Amino acid sequence: MEDKKTLVIGASEKASRYSNMAVHLLNDNSYTVYAYGLRKGVISNLEIKTDWPENEEFHTVTMYIGPKNQSIYYDRIVALKPKRVIFNPGTENREFVNILLKNDIEIVENCTLVMINRGVF
Repeated sequence: MEDKKTLVIGASEKASRYSNMAVHLLNDNSYTVYAYGLRKGVISNLEIKTDWPENEEFHTVTMYIGPKNQSIYYDRIVALKPKRVIFNPGTENREFVNILLKNDIEIVENCTLVMINRGVF
């Protein structure tokens, strides 16, 4: 299995949050995960980092923040040159999708949890 190193944006220590569940599920399925959030914490023995990843390569970025809070990440995500960005339900953002497409970054509007559980991540 290819390791699709994944940046989870909006990671939260709260077990009820989908970002938390995604970090757990990615980690449990042997993906390399960089959990990025506004507050430090720990999910599944992984540190939630508040520092933006510099000089790292990611296959996938998965969004767990709403469209209103995404614009500060447009340039940062494009600079990472991921293969794809997953917009989980409620994070869809037409403006950002257009920017990503212009930069040849694949767009996926789906649920990371469902994709992993169905074996299509």
